[in-house]
Amino acid sequence: MFELNAKNLTIGATALAAATITSAYAFQYIGGYIPCDLCYEQRNPYYIAIPILLMGIFLWDRLNANYRTILLGAAALIFGYGTWTAGYHSGVEWSWWPGPDTCTGVGAGINDFSALENINETVVIPCDRAQVRFFGLSFAGMNAIVSLILTCITLYAGHINFHANKQG
Repeated sequence: MFELNAKNLTIGATALAAATITSAYAFQYIGGYIPCDLCYEQRNPYYIAIPILLMGIFLWDRLNANYRTILLGAAALIFGYGTWTAGYHSGVEWSWWPGPDTCTGVGAGINDFSALENINETVVIPCDRAQVRFFGLSFAGMNAIVSLILTCITLYAGHINFHANKQG
């Protein structure tokens, strides 16, 4: 039977994070959805946290409990940043706040027309329009929820690990 302990929560968080980034690639390369600049930014926490969590899983029994707690806390902070980034992108899509000039079309204008030489070859994906919504949520909205869940799981795993260390 599945035991709810820090190591199993860490394994679950790693699996969920890996499934999330894999699905992002599947939507891009199989589904044909082209990510915007903010979409790419949302992937960075996964690129950092997954290797940290994998290292923690493989070295779990060799690591001091304090190091495991620090590792899980670091992962929680990284996923917390991912939650913020995805929430920011969702807010841009819902027009709650302005997005970056690089992908929302609110820039200062064109000063250098030499940049227009390759205009037919350039594809700009707007950050302020969701390409698709599932149950009212864009990819950014879904990522905000998943990132929040990952933040909570890793925080809880760190909490369990910390208190198990204090009692043991």
